[in-house]
Amino acid sequence: MSDDLKIKLLVVDDEQSIRRLCMTIGGSLGYACDEAESAEAAVTRAETDAPDLVLTDLKLPTQSGVDLLKRIKSLLPRTEVAIMTGHGSIESAVDAMKLGAYDYIEKPFRVEKMRLLLQRMAEKVRLVNENAFLREKVNTDENLDGIIGSSVGMQDVLRMISRLKDTRTPVLISGESGTGKELVARAIHFRGALAQSSFVAVDCGALVPTLMESELFGYEKGAFTGAVGSKPGKFEQADTGTVFLDEIGDVPAAIQVKLLRILQEREFERLGSNVTRHIDVRVVAATNQDLRAALEQGTFREDLYYRLNVVPMNIPPLRERKQDISFLANHFLRKLAPDSGHEVEGISDAAMEKLVGYHWPGNVRELENVIERALILCRGGQLEADDIKLETAHRSRPASDPNQHHFLPEGLTLDQYEQEIIREALRRADGNKSQAARLLGLTRNALRYRLTQMGLEA
Repeated sequence: MSDDLKIKLLVVDDEQSIRRLCMTIGGSLGYACDEAESAEAAVTRAETDAPDLVLTDLKLPTQSGVDLLKRIKSLLPRTEVAIMTGHGSIESAVDAMKLGAYDYIEKPFRVEKMRLLLQRMAEKVRLVNENAFLREKVNTDENLDGIIGSSVGMQDVLRMISRLKDTRTPVLISGESGTGKELVARAIHFRGALAQSSFVAVDCGALVPTLMESELFGYEKGAFTGAVGSKPGKFEQADTGTVFLDEIGDVPAAIQVKLLRILQEREFERLGSNVTRHIDVRVVAATNQDLRAALEQGTFREDLYYRLNVVPMNIPPLRERKQDISFLANHFLRKLAPDSGHEVEGISDAAMEKLVGYHWPGNVRELENVIERALILCRGGQLEADDIKLETAHRSRPASDPNQHHFLPEGLTLDQYEQEIIREALRRADGNKSQAARLLGLTRNALRYRLTQMGLEA
């Protein structure tokens, strides 16, 4: 089994012999083991690769095992911590249990006693994670796929959702396409005090710039040709609730000024009207662009950026939280299996290793699509490796390959290869031309020109 799917044990002791013994015991149980010689080193490791279990000596060089316990529990509430202690420090170890330690074990310890301790800790971690998964499933009727997981990055996201759900503070969510930015916005709204109010999502990248003002702020009868009546905009529809502005980086400068006014003054006018309307909405924005670069280029207002970026959230790409793939894959299996026509109860180890080993350019959205496709292909009681069909579009060999004689994949002309890349970008962007253009490093008009040449613009 891949290390990403194993229970992760971190052993903290300033004696190398103790660390190695504990890691040997953990390894015999099938755990992925790591070590640290101090509390500071342990925290650094925990921040980069969250352990499920921490086994720490009570007496460490600078900070104590109790200090480390407090830091770990603050950073990773679901991680279980056990204390190793000498006979004269048992009272301190008992006090540590009052602070959240799972148990303590006296030195010198018998190997079998340590094995039993680690097994009990691991079983509790599995139960807690399963219960957390079930709570995520039933906590709300809204679709929250993709924001479950035990990785450090997702722990941070879930903590931020919990802190923000009852506030009206503007939030700026950043992350690659497919990571679940809208799902996080929905979680902030539907789990908090505004859950009974409206949630209105706006894909700014899909709106034609000339129509964006009327879509966001509404219009009055006669404001433009075809305006045969008055219509409220997205902000009015979301009054007392939440507006989610996806791809905020695509908003033109003229509209940015109006957004800034709503954030500062909570007021606006409909297109074609001089009547000032007051509104009470929470604004959650999202982007897959580097808005700081847009500030430097002058395409995004600095004052609007800082108004939106009161609370920044970053959704890590799936390739950076591979330990969550098992949670997500099983979640999508449970969700999709009832409609597949097959009784599929699980995912084989070989299939899971294949999923964990993939780089997931399409992130969580791509994983769900892969599981859905696998359910269609599956003929047994569980998904097998052969049922998992992953992206194979990148067929060209690395440029550093000394045996490479072609610049292009074999059998393709330049025009064919360009069309294949454009089709792939559109697929990853779910047909959104603005997003596809960004993936390709083109302007939207340049992409439309190429699509017209390919006969695909319609």
